[in-house]
Amino acid sequence: MWLIRAGAIRHKIVTANAVRLDEERCVMDQRTVAVADHLGKVYGTGQAAVTALAGVSAQFRQGEFTAVMGPSGSGKSTFVHCLAGLDTPTSGKALIGGADLGSLTEAKLTRLRREKIGFVFQSFNLLPTLTAWENIVLPLSLADKRPDKAWTKQVIDAVGLADRLTHRPAELSGGQQQRVACARALISRPDIVVADEPTGNLDSRTGAQILGLLRMCARHWGQTVVMVTHDPIAAGYADRVLFLADGRLVDEMAQPTSQRVLDRMSRFDAQAVR
Repeated sequence: MWLIRAGAIRHKIVTANAVRLDEERCVMDQRTVAVADHLGKVYGTGQAAVTALAGVSAQFRQGEFTAVMGPSGSGKSTFVHCLAGLDTPTSGKALIGGADLGSLTEAKLTRLRREKIGFVFQSFNLLPTLTAWENIVLPLSLADKRPDKAWTKQVIDAVGLADRLTHRPAELSGGQQQRVACARALISRPDIVVADEPTGNLDSRTGAQILGLLRMCARHWGQTVVMVTHDPIAAGYADRVLFLADGRLVDEMAQPTSQRVLDRMSRFDAQAVR
């Protein structure tokens, strides 16, 4: 009996590992969607200058979920904001779909962000006078575009808000508001989804739903997901983790688990104390 069970368990493990390896090969074959090329960011000048980023480089592929971690002040949010064109690097460059963001006019940069990148933040940033539906389709309304019916249905079904579309933000829970924000980020079918501490204001159960949605974006819809987080459990949903410290990329982890991430962060904390 025990031999049969052990054999079945080994078979499941081998099968799971094979599936994981196949997924990794697919990721390696997929195209690079975003590139950070020696990104640097300095705030202030002279003696008041503060270096937030010091030459960080990384590539982000289609269908890949990357978590960016580091202690407070490590530059993780600055890095992602520069990568997505929300902030301007002092040195280096960020490329989205081959376009150098630093070479674009403000109008072209705004258009690229609107069409290529979906943003999810810790604060939901919903307009209180609009319904959930109106908030979701707002990016399309601003671009004078009509929603794609089939894609819109997929997004609404994925976030589970079909019965809340006529409600305003004040009538929704925090988790529901963040799901509206996720749907708004996805409605334009962006190549990249950038999430900055998306579960920071949520309880663990609701946070897990948001993280599951982000993972689905990468695995099922082929979107590139880049998430800033301080939570090892959240990082465990990703395909890889980038670790920043003092504005530098200091480590990278593939196939993360929450325990492996926690151990790595604990090691960094111990080194910082020495």
